[in-house]
Amino acid sequence: MKKTIIGLLAFVTLGLAACGGGGETTDSTKAEKKDSAAFTGDYIVNADYVKKNLDDIILIDARGEEEANKGTVKGATAIGWQNLASVEEGASGDEKWGLVLEPAELAKRLGELGIAKDKEVVLFAGAQKGWGDDGRIAWELLAAGYKDVKMVDGGFAALKKAGLKTAIESTKLDPVEVTIDSIDQKHIIRTDELKKDYDDYKIVDVREDKEYKGEVMYGEAKGGHLPDAIHLPFTDLFKKDGTLKSKADLTKLFEDAGLAKDDQIVTYCTAGIRSAYMELVMDMCGFKQVKNYDGSYYRWAKVEDVEK
Repeated sequence: MKKTIIGLLAFVTLGLAACGGGGETTDSTKAEKKDSAAFTGDYIVNADYVKKNLDDIILIDARGEEEANKGTVKGATAIGWQNLASVEEGASGDEKWGLVLEPAELAKRLGELGIAKDKEVVLFAGAQKGWGDDGRIAWELLAAGYKDVKMVDGGFAALKKAGLKTAIESTKLDPVEVTIDSIDQKHIIRTDELKKDYDDYKIVDVREDKEYKGEVMYGEAKGGHLPDAIHLPFTDLFKKDGTLKSKADLTKLFEDAGLAKDDQIVTYCTAGIRSAYMELVMDMCGFKQVKNYDGSYYRWAKVEDVEK
């Protein structure tokens, strides 16, 4: 009788193993684990990090004051990318419209906003539902010599989900002294340079499908895209919950599109906002020779030929 019971137990155990029981990891389980992997990088923190360090950081709502006044994180100061770019004079597509400000003017504005260079600066925006505003401001701060700049993975929605208190209006910081000697041009490119060395770069268009295919949506001079541009939409960076896909998945996305880590790459969008975010993500994935075209499609469409 004992031998019979032992035999039956062995049979059941083998059957469970063959059916994927007994704790065996299936392909679908592996895929789920891979998909849930959190993105990590020098310029990314999660919502819990913000919650733990709120008293020690400058928290910026990069969506701007209008959106922040509808609801923001308590203690956050609101700054739109336009506050730090040349948008007061002229119109989109003009030679200097939307570009990074000159050092003295940028230092003046950041000082008035209370963004000290010796503090950790953490930005958030709307993740895949936004425009990458946090990426544009982070990209600009890094070029201006700020050393400790981060973006919140998942943006405002992730911060609310983590239980951070919200407020109807943003916080105004006391002015500080800011000095910027020069703007680091390593990850910046302008129209003349891009036109001159065009064949040396792989061009990445991060706009929506309909923009890439030629629809005029934001007052562009004409519809289309830069010649031979690879299309990698900004929204493809994110999972359904608004957090970034894993570094492995994003690296595969870039490489499947024909990009190599040693390529010279230029990212662009409509006004250099989404493409700034893309530049930072690509940098964190090991693509170190990437420049953001801050004049972007607004400028190129006005002065150069495009494809549809």
